Amino acid sequence: MNPFKQRLAAGEPALGILLSMPSPQLAQTLAACGLDWLFIDMEHGPIDFADAHALIAATQGTACAPLVRVPSDNLAAARPVLDAGAFGLIVPMVRTAQQARDAMAYLRYPPAGERGVGPLYAPQRWGLSMADYLRAANEQLAAVVLIEHIDAVRNLDAILAVPGIDVALIAPYDLSASMGRPGDLQHPDVAGAIAQAERTILAGTAALGGLAQSPEDAKAKLDAGYRTILMGIDVFLIQQTVAGLLKAVGR
Repeated sequence: MNPFKQRLAAGEPALGILLSMPSPQLAQTLAACGLDWLFIDMEHGPIDFADAHALIAATQGTACAPLVRVPSDNLAAARPVLDAGAFGLIVPMVRTAQQARDAMAYLRYPPAGERGVGPLYAPQRWGLSMADYLRAANEQLAAVVLIEHIDAVRNLDAILAVPGIDVALIAPYDLSASMGRPGDLQHPDVAGAIAQAERTILAGTAALGGLAQSPEDAKAKLDAGYRTILMGIDVFLIQQTVAGLLKAVGR
């Protein structure tokens, strides 16, 4: 029922775009392009709960799964976005196993977790009755943890031992910043930390996820065992496309 989790279970790649703009029209367009998932960003994008609901609803009628990143200091925000119909939760800045356990609790109904029962809109987005949604949600909702701090790399075995994590997605820029090398992904220490995280994740049961810098980088990551790829960020893709158009006519 969750196409994102179905792709993971089949060992197929899940290709997505980060959506920072609170535009249902853009979400609808991207979902219709054939993307497997949208990374709806409530942490860095100007997206509130009403916006998130509209973005989730805009993917209706497609196989594109809307996953939402909530702010790292407000995991309680998971409740309304799940009730709005999100197909999964993206948890930022997971540095310890306890943080991972807390996030999994927000994602699931008792007795497996602490989610309150009030999915007023989720069943409609999932195409289920309320009763069927309540039965399916704990199993079908996707959990993505972001590995974006050197502490997370050091604690990765313990983090991945927490039940219910579907994807461990390496966020290289925050990881490099946590090491005092912001943006320097080629620095030996940063590259080494990324490689260490890759090895640890590939040895576990969670799918390996990451950010592709280009189509060629996405292909290389898929060949290296990545199964969840963030292909780009909306604002940068628009900037790059417009810059290319202007350059092509001599501007």
